[in-house]
Amino acid sequence: MVSQRSLLWLVGFVAALAMVAAAQEVTIDSDTLSGLPIRAIGPAVMGGRVADIAAVHDGSRLTIYVGAASGGVWKSKDGGTTFSPIFDKQPSLSIGSIAVDPSNHQTVWVGTGESWARNSVSVGTGVYRSNDGGDNWEAVGLKDSEHVSRILIHPKDGKTVYACALGHLWSSNTERGVFKTSDGGKTWNKVLFRNESTGCAEMAMDPQDSNVLYAAMWDVRREPWNFRSGGPGGGLFKSTDGGSTWHELRKGLPEGDLGRIGIAIAASKPSRVYAVVEARNHTALFRSEDSGESWAEVNSSFNVSGRPFYFARLAVDPRNPDRVYKPGFFLTVSEDAGKSFSAAMSVSEDQPGESVHGDLHALWIDPENPDQLLVGTDGGVYKSLDQANHWRYLTNLPISQFYHVSYDMADPYNVYGGLQDNGTWMGPSRGVSGIPNRSWRAIGIGDGFWAFSDPSSPPANQGTSSHYPAPASRTSVSTGIPPST
Repeated sequence: MVSQRSLLWLVGFVAALAMVAAAQEVTIDSDTLSGLPIRAIGPAVMGGRVADIAAVHDGSRLTIYVGAASGGVWKSKDGGTTFSPIFDKQPSLSIGSIAVDPSNHQTVWVGTGESWARNSVSVGTGVYRSNDGGDNWEAVGLKDSEHVSRILIHPKDGKTVYACALGHLWSSNTERGVFKTSDGGKTWNKVLFRNESTGCAEMAMDPQDSNVLYAAMWDVRREPWNFRSGGPGGGLFKSTDGGSTWHELRKGLPEGDLGRIGIAIAASKPSRVYAVVEARNHTALFRSEDSGESWAEVNSSFNVSGRPFYFARLAVDPRNPDRVYKPGFFLTVSEDAGKSFSAAMSVSEDQPGESVHGDLHALWIDPENPDQLLVGTDGGVYKSLDQANHWRYLTNLPISQFYHVSYDMADPYNVYGGLQDNGTWMGPSRGVSGIPNRSWRAIGIGDGFWAFSDPSSPPANQGTSSHYPAPASRTSVSTGIPPST
């Protein structure tokens, strides 16, 4: 006869087996966590990498669109005082290019997939169009382009649009080059194609003749062990018939394979064109006085020639053809048509004692008032009202790029993470009235990657950075001072 104790043990054992079996059948997917709302905790104090900026005047107000490397599109209706995310529901938040229709400011085009081709770059899902200022979006093609470097819109015909598609960075593909639509994105024609490893890195349209186009083609390939910038498919090309035919511009440019090329046209003198050209052994700024048919080298200084695959943007003052801006490690400006450059970055008014963040990728110059500029950096957006002499940091864009995050066991718990080019930070998971920027604290410098709280010593945290020789560092969160032992 089975004793009561043995029976209870048997029932408990069977129940335990049933629970294990049931647990093994549970599938954890998006539906499992769908009832848990996502809550933004910041931060916006340090910003993040900005890939492109577009802005237009709507009456007396300036409307700004900011495209983040991995944080979507943000819109400001008040000149940068406040921003709202307008692209969060789309399948890709990596932005390559933004363009506003000159003939209808409610029509906005976005090319997804950042084109600043570092090894951690995110891919896109094609081109999108909004007809209501960014409230709603429609995917309009080029889904396999992955990286769209530039969108150009015909100034009088908003249905005619050009897409400068870089294509895959890590493999070959055919959906790359220059594409044109004449029906608002319903159909696209490939008007310039070189080969399956060459895409379009930059385009420019003559502001006085929209049939004149320039396209920089870039033969590029990333691999886990290698990066190739330049090849037989690359070069600088020009069309005078709206993209129907193209011819290569070569006179005066370096011989051999060319790498990435940046282009800028002087709006007040369109026959003058500037190009920063990467060549095998020499990267320099070139200037043309005959609409690109011949070129002369004018400058190869550090900020002009440095890291051309990552810094390939130029901008010309819309009223002064001699004033040229070169974003790069920092911002430099030339007043003599590129012959010489000087630093144009000053102390930020909102960050006393600190300079403007380095690594610039985007620059917008107000065509109605060239004294007003917006720059996009690896650390967010800055605004100048006096031709780059002083800058205001816009501390309202939570687009920082976290490589990894961790947490501690405090109550409420804190969140730790290393950011791309913005150090290592910690912040609370919640606050009495939200989590302001001041609640986030920097606990490491450089490109911070890993950061963990030491469970044996709650007031301390441990983090690492890829840019420094020591494999790990240890800092007291309470004092900010590394311990002596």
